[in-house]
Amino acid sequence: MDKAEVMQWLERQGTRRTIGEMARYGIKAERAFGVPMGTLLSLKKRLGTDHALSLALWESGWYEARLLAALVGDPERVTRRQMNAWAAGFENWADCDTVCFKLFDRTPFAWEKAGQWAKSPREFVKRGGFALMACLALHDKAAPDKRFLAFLPLVETGARDERNFVKKGVSWALRAIGTRNVALNAAALAVARRLAGSDEAACRWVGKDAVRELAGPKVRARLARRAH
Repeated sequence: MDKAEVMQWLERQGTRRTIGEMARYGIKAERAFGVPMGTLLSLKKRLGTDHALSLALWESGWYEARLLAALVGDPERVTRRQMNAWAAGFENWADCDTVCFKLFDRTPFAWEKAGQWAKSPREFVKRGGFALMACLALHDKAAPDKRFLAFLPLVETGARDERNFVKKGVSWALRAIGTRNVALNAAALAVARRLAGSDEAACRWVGKDAVRELAGPKVRARLARRAH
């Protein structure tokens, strides 16, 4: 399928009901067909990896086409320029997180961009930085602890941002780092507890959200099993 065929397919699959569900989850998109993720994943199986198609779909500007662009893109062909351009075009938490989770965290530049974007003044670029940290913590099994420890000062600074989707991204990064192993759990919990005791409301929210998970019995039991 080429871009035109994919766009026609997406239009046929869209429903007003799905657009309504997007709004309830805080997903605002200027142009959307209303196609659920499960349907996009079924199309991804047919399309496989097609980086040229991925770039064309992103350029369309349609929400579902951009999610599909992340699904069919080739991380080995992604450039820094592409990452910056796509991040600048993030419209909402969903396209941001999907691109980071399905494509960008597998590129050679993921670690670099996580650190850079976490300092951005732009809401969804900044969220993208913390989303990348979370995705790397979840997916890069071989990365040494020191790489994640280097993210924690950025997390602590980012927690001061009162914008809802930024602070949720910060919490996601902190929680993901703290569930990798016992050592990182201790380091992330120390940050979370400092934040939970802060005078700033955004910091307290991030800290309490992270402490609740990282000090919880499920995470502790899972980390104990991994340690043995």
